[in-house]
Parts: sequence; structure tokens; C-alpha cells
Amino acid sequence: MNWNDGRAHAALIAMWEAAVTAADPLTCLAPHLPEPPAKGRIIVVGAGKAAAKMALAVETAWAHLPLSGLVVTTHGADLPNPPANRRIAVRFGNHPTPDAQGAEAAAEMLAMVQGLTADDLVLALISGGGSSLSTLPAPGLTLDDMIAVNRELLRSGAPISAMNCVRKHLSVFSGGRLAAAAHPARVVTLAISDVPGDDPGTIASGPTVPDATTFAEARAIVARYGMTLPAVAQAQLEAAAVESPKTLSNASFHLIATPMMALHAMAKAARAHGLTPLILGDALEGEARHLGTVLAGIALSAASHGQPLPGPCVLLSGGETTVTIPAGIQGSGGRSTECLLGMALALKAHPRIWALCADTDGIDGRSNAAGAWLTPHTLDQSSLNAQTCLDTHTSYALFENAGTLLITGPTLTNVNDVRAVIIG
Repeated sequence: MNWNDGRAHAALIAMWEAAVTAADPLTCLAPHLPEPPAKGRIIVVGAGKAAAKMALAVETAWAHLPLSGLVVTTHGADLPNPPANRRIAVRFGNHPTPDAQGAEAAAEMLAMVQGLTADDLVLALISGGGSSLSTLPAPGLTLDDMIAVNRELLRSGAPISAMNCVRKHLSVFSGGRLAAAAHPARVVTLAISDVPGDDPGTIASGPTVPDATTFAEARAIVARYGMTLPAVAQAQLEAAAVESPKTLSNASFHLIATPMMALHAMAKAARAHGLTPLILGDALEGEARHLGTVLAGIALSAASHGQPLPGPCVLLSGGETTVTIPAGIQGSGGRSTECLLGMALALKAHPRIWALCADTDGIDGRSNAAGAWLTPHTLDQSSLNAQTCLDTHTSYALFENAGTLLITGPTLTNVNDVRAVIIG
């Protein structure tokens, strides 16, 4: 059977849905729950785009246990039909720029875990997006200062690990400080990774794990990427008064879903559609448009020479790219659509290559789309100039015009961006 737009689209969507399902807290969380305490309280806290669904998974699995707590997720990322009598409260904050509601939720969680005993259990539910959602400024800093810092971080083009290093050293919540506040209670973290390498200290800026980074590293990152921080934030980094905790005797950490797990699920779906999958990696980083060009080059090699494998096949990858936006440009879309547009220009409408790039949380950048898909005809179907859209960071507008945006709404999970490139 020959490959065409319809068949390729069906396979791409099946792979996308497999990735999201693999990271669904309702299926992957319960087996990782710790032994509940013989006596003492259970306090549940959490932050991230998957927080509401993770909290539901805990309430469902521990329906017979007394528990209380609070998690914070993004505005609009609540359950479609939330329970009437929640034991774990759900608050909402902004992402990727912090807001007052998120800061208030972080302060409330920090207060909840203080004054506990060694008999108590703090269950922390952590997922991507938690850094912004739980922004709680260090003494001397205001929320407005942190909003300015966050905007500078997003503008810089720095990788997520570098951005979170800076965040951790301007916070009283991140970088292990939440777990330190809970001592001597046992702190068990269940996490859904959205970062390259699944580093626990980078996921949501690691509020419950020891922090290996330092004030000196944070200062070096600010200098390397030419960031201009508010004076009080720069002074905080220079003073280096209270370093983040480097050891935490009361804390343990467990990954329940990762980008690689999602890619393996995509590979299984690909085989069901008659495609040979090749996973290129789960930690592909760099400028989004440049990665798109690289993926196009590999796909063209497969189409022309059967290397690294012959068609019908699919190249799968994950990881968080960056989009460096010059001053004065607003842009539209996010990493995924910019990566796909860079790929489209390099493919030059190759008749046997289709692709999808999307963020598994259902939100690419600040847009209402998870990402988009590409056919050999997509650029012709748009009335907009592709190179101009790439130069002005308006990739969303092009795919919207072409009718190939992937709009799912919040998925209530997050294992970062996934990409599938089919060679028919």
C-alpha cells in the first residue's frame, strides 16, 4: 500500500496519542506510590502541568487513607470533571511567566510541610512547568522581580537546565528547599520528566531534591547569555548568602514517566502502522529551526539512500529546543512549530516525507496548539511566505493558514516535545 497524506496523518496522530497515553498519570502513577505511614499524616504537594491529574491518581489509589494537600497547575489545566470533594486542593498559576496565584500556592505548600514529624509523609507530585508555577522569591525580591528574571531567561535562548539553575538561586521553594522545610518528615517525590536527561534537579527546578548547582554557576550563566537581571536579583546572586541544600537525608525521588518511555510507545504505534521506527534520542536540544534542518537532512538521506534506514520508516525524537527571539519581535507559536517550519523549508516539499512536531502538554509556547503536522503540500497550502514566517518567528500563523495545526487542549501531562518524521 502506497503512502499518502491520509495514511501518513493517521500514523502521525496515532504516534502522538501513544506518547501522551504513556505519560498519563492515571495509568503510570499508582504502581510507584510508597508505603503509607503506619502513623502520622500524609501531606500531598505538587507543581506542574500534570499536577491535577497526578493528584486525582493519588486520591483514587488512596481512597481509603486520610490525606490532605495542595497542588498547583496551569490556568485551564484542571480535570474536565473534577471530583466534588477533593482532599487535595488544586490551585492555578501562569506559565511560562509566573503570577501571584502561583506564588501564593507555593507559599501555602511551604507552610503545609513545616512543623511535621518523622512519622509524617510528604508526597510531592512534580512535573514540567513547575518552575514557573511555584515561583516564590527569596527575601529581598518581589514577584515583579521574578517575572522580569523569567522573561529574560526565556528571551536568552539558554537551555532549560541553565534557566533553572538561575531560578533555584533566587527562590525559597526550588532547589531542594521544599524538602528541607519538611524535615524530619519523609519526603517521597513522584515525577514526570520533561527535561533532557531526566535530571531530577532540573524537573520543575527540583524543589525536593539536593541541588548540585551553585550561585557561581548561576552568575556564570547570566554572563554567558548576556542577561540583564533586575539589580536586586543580580545582587542576590552576587551575595550568595544562603546556598541551596546539597544533601537531603529525608528525601527520595522516583520517575514515573519520561520522554524515552513516550518515544518507545510511539515506536510501538509506528510498527502497528507498517513503519520501522528509529529513535534518534530523547534529549535533542539547540535552536528549534536548526534542529528542524538537521532532521530534514536525515530524512532526505533515508529517502534517497536508505540510510540510516530505508522506508517505510519513521524517525522519532524528543527533547526541549530553544527559540531565541530578538528584541522587538513578538512571534507566535513555539518550539515545535518553529522546528517544523525549519524542517519544511529544508525538505522542499519532498513527495515522500511527512512529519509532526508537538509538545505533549498540548501547548506549544504561548499558543493554543500542541504543534503541527507537515505534508509535502503544506507550504503550498499556506498563503504566507515560509521564510518570512521563520525569520519573524510566526510559525503558528503559517500552519494555521495551511490548516495543519494540532489543537488538543491541555493533556494534563508533560514529557516535553516529541517529533515524528515519516519516510514513505
